[in-house]
Amino acid sequence: MRQYFFNVWHKANTGGQTALEPLELLVASIIEQHPEYHALLSKPDSSLEQEFHPEGGHSNPFLHMGMHIAIQEQLSTQRPAGINDIWTALTKHHNSAHDAEHQMMECLAEMLWQAQRDKQEPDEKAYLEQLKKTIKDKI
Repeated sequence: MRQYFFNVWHKANTGGQTALEPLELLVASIIEQHPEYHALLSKPDSSLEQEFHPEGGHSNPFLHMGMHIAIQEQLSTQRPAGINDIWTALTKHHNSAHDAEHQMMECLAEMLWQAQRDKQEPDEKAYLEQLKKTIKDKI
C-alpha cells in the first residue's frame, strides 16, 4: 500500500505525462492536502520500510492518509447512511472539509480498534452514534 502512495505522488508530479486514474486522483488530492508528507513521499527508498511509533511522537502518515481515503469512500457511497449529513455539519462547524474529516477519523479509528479488539465486524451503528455525539459536543 505504501508503494501505491509513492507511485501516485510520483505520477502526479511528473507534469501530467500520464493521466491519473480516479482512485489516484483521490489519493493525490489527499497527499496535496498534507505538505508535511511530501518530502517523505519523495524518498521511497528511505521511507518504504520506516516504522512509525506513536509513543515516539510519530504518527503513521500512510495510516492517516488511508483514513482520509476511507472517509471519502464513505461519503461517495453514502455508507453508513447519514454519513454525508454528519460530514456537512462538521464541515460547516470547522469551516473546512479537511478538518471535518480529521474529526471523523477519530471516531472511525475508535470503531476499527474496537472491532479488531473484539474480533467482530465494525459496528456502523456505534460509529454513527459516536459521530452524532461529536457533533453535539462540538456544535
